[in-house]
Amino acid sequence: MSPQPSASIDFGTFILSLASSAMMHMGLVPDPSGRAGDVNLEMARQTIEMLVMLRQKTSGNLDQNEASLLERVLHDVRMAYVEQAKKLAS
Repeated sequence: MSPQPSASIDFGTFILSLASSAMMHMGLVPDPSGRAGDVNLEMARQTIEMLVMLRQKTSGNLDQNEASLLERVLHDVRMAYVEQAKKLAS
């Protein structure tokens, strides 16, 4: 069996991967096996913090599309986090 070529990863793919991970930890998307995982808001929060750190560390070094993607993703995962935290608190 020959190894499959690895897919190239770029900044956008990396950001979307982190966002998917955060959403998975919030229970909003299934894990890679297709089953719903346990909700872990602490892991979701840490993943969001990684995205914030990436924004800070890459400030001024991203092209317009990358910067826009990062801002949209951060907004979306933060809003999802707030909604999930509210649901779990009630």
